[in-house]
This record gives sequence, structure tokens and C-alpha cells, in this order.
Amino acid sequence: MPIKALFAVALLSLLPDTGHATNLLYMPFEKVVADAIRAGRLDGSVQFYLAGNQPAGPMRLLVSDVATNKKTNGFNKSDNDACEWVLQSALITLQAAAKKAGANAVTNIVSYYKHHVRKDLNTYECHAGVLMAGVALRGDLVRLQ
Repeated sequence: MPIKALFAVALLSLLPDTGHATNLLYMPFEKVVADAIRAGRLDGSVQFYLAGNQPAGPMRLLVSDVATNKKTNGFNKSDNDACEWVLQSALITLQAAAKKAGANAVTNIVSYYKHHVRKDLNTYECHAGVLMAGVALRGDLVRLQ
């Protein structure tokens, strides 16, 4: 094996396992939603509600338990920046699914990392590592009346 390849293998063996996040963060959800709308990444036509924060008035359930699992490059980003970016990506996916189903809200949103449900009124769960960060969400697509 050439010297460069051996050096690369040795260097990679010193890094933490990139398949597993090293930091678990609980980040404020509404701030990221507002930032995404302000930046134009979300168009504001779909509202997002964490589990326990229900919209007022009647609603019609269109699709239950829609899940998204997003990852982003965490290299050269702070954990906070990577987590906010990957949440925006997950929200963009949920917005597209809602529009396709004729929904105007996603309710009962829970963190769903590795199929483990975590409910919180204000925060989402993010797993950040040396090379990537990940967010998984599950929620219901509804039509608010």
C-alpha cells in the first residue's frame, strides 16, 4: 500500500466514527422557522406546530405520521449553524409534502431520530458530529379551516 494511503487510513482512524453524532443538542424551533421564512427558504404558506402546540380552530387531518430525516455537512460549521441549516432542510421537505397533500399546516411535530420519539413544546433534537449533522422529524399534514 502506498505511503499516502497508509497515512490517510491512520489519520481517519483518529477521527470519531462519522456515522455517529458526537453532540446532542436541543435547539429552539420557532427561531429557525422564522429565520427560514425571512430568508425565503419557506414561503409562509404552511404553518408548523410542535406536538403540544395546536392551532386554534377546526382542522382536518390529511396525512398522519409523515417523516423526514435530513443530514447536512457539518465540516467547518458550528454545531448550532449546522443544526439550524439541517432543520430548515427538513422543514422545506415537510412544506413540499404539505402542499402536495393540500395541507396548510404540519402539526404534532416530534423529533424522530432513529425512530425514537421526543416531544417538546419549544425545541427540536439535533445530532451533530465532526462531519455532519442530522435532524429527523415526524408530523401530521392538516388543513386548517
